[in-house]
Amino acid sequence: MRCPMTEELLKPVFIDAFDLDDAWFQCLSAILDQGHLYTITRGSYEGQRRLEFDFITMRVRKPAHQIIPMIPEGMSIPAPTDMEYIQGYLSYLLTGAKTETEDYTYGERLVDPKVKVRQCLNGQELIADMPLNVNQIEEVIKMYKEKGPGTNQAVMEIGMPSDIKLVDPPCLRLIDTRLRYGKLHFILYFRSWDLWGGFPSNLGGLQLVKQYMAEEIGVQDGEIIAVSKGLHLYDYAWELAMLRTNKKRDFKS
Repeated sequence: MRCPMTEELLKPVFIDAFDLDDAWFQCLSAILDQGHLYTITRGSYEGQRRLEFDFITMRVRKPAHQIIPMIPEGMSIPAPTDMEYIQGYLSYLLTGAKTETEDYTYGERLVDPKVKVRQCLNGQELIADMPLNVNQIEEVIKMYKEKGPGTNQAVMEIGMPSDIKLVDPPCLRLIDTRLRYGKLHFILYFRSWDLWGGFPSNLGGLQLVKQYMAEEIGVQDGEIIAVSKGLHLYDYAWELAMLRTNKKRDFKS
């Protein structure tokens, strides 16, 4: 009699955290225990190895309580970010400026999104940016102030269909919002997310955006819920993560 094969299923992870520091620490600890180890076959770090959750949903109840990760005194590892950097990241998120070498920025997609259009001029094909003339942050603020909390339309899109052709498409794809119980909440989706080099600054900056929007709307600051099928830890940060969490993992296999 043949034994039935065991079907492998995705292993979702759920994190319920108090603040952003707690969320980061819990994710570091969980990924060392449960992260899937594999080699990247496409992307900016092709050929390198990383640990990655199959899928994660994370709730942060009081994100403003402690925004930056805390590194205990005497622990000889660098902090992944600081408030000075996060304040600069806030400016990045609230402006549409970008350099000539950048295909996009999160700020551009939020406050001054553009689409590329092909034009023929004197027999030559040119590609130009066409502004969409929408500031999504201000539109969401306006929507809640004028229409109140009873809507599911106050979502800010980062991703565009054409991003599939980019060498490095946006990791953050959308910022959904919920105004309920007198508080503004963010629901985020990341297609890919660097737990050490991206998570702390991303959530710190987005928390400051949320605080700004809540103040403009005239409500309290609320929770962050973040979802990703690509929250990962690159091999350069494995030793750092083990030092911070006091955990061990064998990376030979």
